Amino acid sequence: MDHFLYRNGHLHAEEVPLSDIAAAVGTPFYCYSAATLTRHYTLFKDALNPLPNLVCFAIKSLSNVAVLKLLGDLGAGMDVVSGGEYLRARAAGVPGDRIVFSGVGKTREEMRLALEGGIRQFNLESEPEMRALSEVAASMGVIAPVTVRVNPDVDAKTHAKIATGKSENKFGIPISRAAEVYAEIARLPGLKVVGIDVHIGSQLTELEPFEQAFRKVADLTETLRAQGHMITRLDLGGGLGIPYTRSNEAPPLPTDYGAMIKRTLGHLGCEIEIEPGRLISGNSGVLVSKVIYVKNGEGRDFLILDAAMNDLVRPSMYDAHHDIVPVIEPPPASPSRAYDVVGPVCETGDTFAKGRDLPLMADDDLVAFRSAGAYGAVMASEYNTRPLVPEVLVKGDQFAVIRRRPSFDEMIARDSIPEWL
Repeated sequence: MDHFLYRNGHLHAEEVPLSDIAAAVGTPFYCYSAATLTRHYTLFKDALNPLPNLVCFAIKSLSNVAVLKLLGDLGAGMDVVSGGEYLRARAAGVPGDRIVFSGVGKTREEMRLALEGGIRQFNLESEPEMRALSEVAASMGVIAPVTVRVNPDVDAKTHAKIATGKSENKFGIPISRAAEVYAEIARLPGLKVVGIDVHIGSQLTELEPFEQAFRKVADLTETLRAQGHMITRLDLGGGLGIPYTRSNEAPPLPTDYGAMIKRTLGHLGCEIEIEPGRLISGNSGVLVSKVIYVKNGEGRDFLILDAAMNDLVRPSMYDAHHDIVPVIEPPPASPSRAYDVVGPVCETGDTFAKGRDLPLMADDDLVAFRSAGAYGAVMASEYNTRPLVPEVLVKGDQFAVIRRRPSFDEMIARDSIPEWL
């Protein structure tokens, strides 16, 4: 569910017409709904209660500080994968004891940053990283709380580029070697085991892969406890998918996910941590764009927008589908046409959809890409010297620009010409 609905023929974000925002901000722009973000976070909390739990928002899906503050004020923790994301979480007012540091390549500088600023735990991904963190923590005279990310060799049944739990993926330590690795942690200075971490992929549309992985984690918990390790937290990662189309086929609900967690892990008495990103942020956002031209080609018609692959890379990178809808609602039984929806970037890959049925469109019409809140603005670039897309947050009948569009002068001023040229 989201809060982007037609009212009196105009697509609204909560109570604000998207056309009003377009007039004030220009296009393209991202727009997020505070009500949708709040609702989706709350669904996860309710699904896990009464188990002790912390819902950590995966910042990589949507990293704007205003969004992080909104969720942090609700009690959310944050899952970060870089020093920059850690600083964003702190800038949003989230305390260190609600920040989990994931990621396969943490540097010593990032480790020191988090240890100085406060951290709930590091999710370790490799033995070299484990030893590096031990050295850094010991040199600072502190103890770093850690989990080990185990790779359960489970097929997440998702896109190959966002699957993370198979043996051939770069993530984690083989679960078969977990006992050996935990034994080494116990011998290292500066580290304290607090739990186990697992994450098998993103945009999962079935619960069965999760359950396979979580049952392996349950067995490992019993084994490690028998060997003297204090396993008090289970970090289960994220990955629950969202519906990118308005069809009747939908991924499992957070309530079903929570029930499965209780069934497979509830008997262990551990605090449950989860790290959803897409399901909280995905349907909370849209990308609004304007039609530049309607081009009649040979055997096909093109809808050329002012948004491009640098603004929303998912269709080009993942062959991802986003529903595209007109901002002004067409009358019932209006004629439609199949369009190839494309951007202005000089790449054939700058294509959002092929043969997409839409109402008859004209120059300057506005369209909205639904379910664009996750991995939209965060993956945007300035390719073709196109300014980064502004972000707007709506709450009720209010909206605010939470990241403005930079000027060309600002973009160019970041370059410098050496004296010898």
